[in-house]
Amino acid sequence: LGAGIFLVILITGAWYFFGARNPEPLTEDVSFSNVTSDIFVINGTTGNDGGVYQLLKLMEHKGTPFYAIRNGTSVTGLIAKDDFVIIKVNSQWDERGGTNTDLVRALIQAIVDHPDGFTGEIIIADNGQTQHGPTGTGGNMSYIKNNAEDRSQSMTRIASLFSGEHHVSTFLWDTITTRRVQEYADGDMDDGYIVNETINPRTGIRVSYPKFRTEYGTFVSFKEGIWNSENGAYEGDRLKIINVPVLKSHGNYGVSAAMKHYMGVPSDKLTRQMGGRAHSSVDEGGMGTEMAETRFPAISILDAIWINAIPDNGPRTSDDEATRTNIIAASTDPVALDFWAAQNILMPAAKSLGYTDLSSMDPENNSRGKFGNWLRLSMMELRRSGYNVTMDRNAMNVYSADNNP
Repeated sequence: LGAGIFLVILITGAWYFFGARNPEPLTEDVSFSNVTSDIFVINGTTGNDGGVYQLLKLMEHKGTPFYAIRNGTSVTGLIAKDDFVIIKVNSQWDERGGTNTDLVRALIQAIVDHPDGFTGEIIIADNGQTQHGPTGTGGNMSYIKNNAEDRSQSMTRIASLFSGEHHVSTFLWDTITTRRVQEYADGDMDDGYIVNETINPRTGIRVSYPKFRTEYGTFVSFKEGIWNSENGAYEGDRLKIINVPVLKSHGNYGVSAAMKHYMGVPSDKLTRQMGGRAHSSVDEGGMGTEMAETRFPAISILDAIWINAIPDNGPRTSDDEATRTNIIAASTDPVALDFWAAQNILMPAAKSLGYTDLSSMDPENNSRGKFGNWLRLSMMELRRSGYNVTMDRNAMNVYSADNNP
């Protein structure tokens, strides 16, 4: 009788641990997609040579206009003249591991050149988690060795170039990542992190996100939007996220690109203390949960100007380890962008360097713990929330052009 009871407990526990965390099969048909996803690619750009404008022209020509223009009662496009835009960069690493600052500078210039006249605000932001990075202390917006043609051009310097005429600033979320707060609607006006009370049963993440006051006095909740103190309400539609990751290999998760880049949104420190650690959830699709339950990016622009094509070598990327490909790519579908970039930029570059085992980078490798598997789980999380994302290459329209400034 005792042995029988023990067996029942063992079976029930196994079902709960494996079945409850992954209630849907991992082999969900990737061909399912309500709509196709467009990917836009510019070849031959260094970031400071007009490549961004070529990208925006290509997007508009193919039906995804970057600028939101009001035409009567309808608005088409991604970024409106009075939007508040967070440019989510990688600030945890210097040299070629951080987002290309030439690319960010060109992107900001494109935003402030909005045809209707830009009156909004731009925040360059990231959370380096106060850990890892070149000094082991997390992120920095003022590195000495930056990923740019002019190596001294930091994110802080870029913001200062625009701040005289426009509202452009930086915010390093490392400075608030260990401070738990409540939302503005709850009467808490302090900077810090909102942390969910519960852990997601599928991916194991405890979703968290920053809320903060910018240099210009704007109260921003990454999830809820811009807080209007006078009305006591959020302006959710006015906050846009432009996700600007670096394409590179990753020692734990195979590939770091648009989806893995969202690890710079949650607080790894608070979620580790409370259970449901963000970084540990990546394998289970946690970045899909994070993206779905906070704020989905208006667009992801992938920095593949310099990449780390050495399998399992990143995310740290020194100058000597980087391979120059001079490509930028963009999509409103971060999953499709990651799938395509891994197969068509990262893996060919690794092969050209002489590497033959590319399994850790392969988005079609669905083995447990591999990039293809956690990308699929992330896709499933986003689909559950109604986002049309895909890993089906037949549902991807790829438009490419050479940079001709």
